[in-house]
Amino acid sequence: MRIAVVADTHDKYPPGLAGRLRGADEIWHLGDVCRPGLLDEFGEVGCPVSVVRGNCDWEMSWPLELRLVRGGLRLLLVHHPPVRTPPEVDVVLHGHTHAVRDETDPSGVRWLNPGSVSKPRGGRAPSFAWLGIEGTRLEWRIVSL
Repeated sequence: MRIAVVADTHDKYPPGLAGRLRGADEIWHLGDVCRPGLLDEFGEVGCPVSVVRGNCDWEMSWPLELRLVRGGLRLLLVHHPPVRTPPEVDVVLHGHTHAVRDETDPSGVRWLNPGSVSKPRGGRAPSFAWLGIEGTRLEWRIVSL
């Protein structure tokens, strides 16, 4: 399974981003979309698009978190990174910080952030990520835009 993970678009993203997401089985947006219509072009990729609500989003139909199971992994999608490691989760995917993250905490939970496609921090280029899942094996690759 190949999942495109995007966060913190804040009403804009680089031209051609949606085209680079082609081939995804799913697209996950980790919040701060801002204008819901921005996701229309992502939907044209032809795969399911899941989104969680960020602190700059006003679309109340979007959940604050999604708990998903893909392969043998339990995943939590949120905008704000939790303060503590959530129970019954193998991977936490979050946005909000606009900074790329790939860390494993002492309990073995992996924390991932694709950075921001519109306003990156930490001297990085705008980015998104590809998440590959095969059984319980996970591959995380940051793509600079």
